[in-house]
Amino acid sequence: MKEVKRKKLEEKGWKVGTVAEFLDLTPEETTLIEIKLALSRHLKERRQKLMTQTVLAEKLHSSQPRIAKAENGDASVSIELLIRAMLATGATPQEIGQVIAQVG
Repeated sequence: MKEVKRKKLEEKGWKVGTVAEFLDLTPEETTLIEIKLALSRHLKERRQKLMTQTVLAEKLHSSQPRIAKAENGDASVSIELLIRAMLATGATPQEIGQVIAQVG
């Protein structure tokens, strides 16, 4: 956020901060969320090049809406499902590790 906009909001009584501050997240919780979002984005990019959500869902014995949730960073989706989905698109453990390592 631009400093000018921040100052205007604060002058009007608004408190400006990060999502982590607003939700009172620990650094570990913040990092976990960032990892899940990075995995979700990478999954969507890979999957779009290779197959439909329906095809990926069939490979995972899941549903297309569940894959959509995974790709959109829905909090109900586990890291396990994200990793299984990435592996099903042909990602290697090394690629998954690189996505995680880029967080932070």
